[in-house]
Amino acid sequence: MTSRPIRVLTVDDHAVFREGVAALVGPQEDMMIVGECENGRQAVDAFRQLRPDVILMDLQMPIMNGLDAIVAIRETASDARIVVLTTYQGDAQAVRALKAGASGYLLKSSLRHELLDTIRLVHAGRRFVLPEVAQEIAVHAAEEPLSAREIEVLECMAAGGANKTIAYRLSLSEETVKAHIRSIFSKLDVNDRTQAVTTALRRGIIAL
Repeated sequence: MTSRPIRVLTVDDHAVFREGVAALVGPQEDMMIVGECENGRQAVDAFRQLRPDVILMDLQMPIMNGLDAIVAIRETASDARIVVLTTYQGDAQAVRALKAGASGYLLKSSLRHELLDTIRLVHAGRRFVLPEVAQEIAVHAAEEPLSAREIEVLECMAAGGANKTIAYRLSLSEETVKAHIRSIFSKLDVNDRTQAVTTALRRGIIAL
């Protein structure tokens, strides 16, 4: 008697990428695509209807992003098995996804080599994080994280806001904003606003 194929749900807002995943999964005898979604809201609904064995989840999507979808799905089923597929290697984003309940974390650039084995591993109850992402997590693990307010200041900086604008937007004094920026520079080990924003984007601390 043969075992039932692993039922896979793909969630990504780019149809071409979903087609690429289907091309990899389709020929496998031990797995099958049971559904495709283009945003997190659809993913939550599809999970409830289809109950797939493994979900392949992008993070940056309209209407509902992947992180919120992971949280919503795990509230419905704490044993849901979700593999994040993303373009971004950032450690902060990876940590958030894993804490939310993802069992795997892959970069889209590595799919051809890692995807099928990761689906099988996660379906078997194991976890997999791409080695280069795991390395980034390890490098920054001992660092003091940015506070929620510092992240808000960073987001305003990324939008091009001057200190006076940031102060007005966040109902802070300019001196308090300057203190937050000094702390951000120290925690991110950077020397200026451009470096701070670039580093925060690369690590997934903020997103545009």
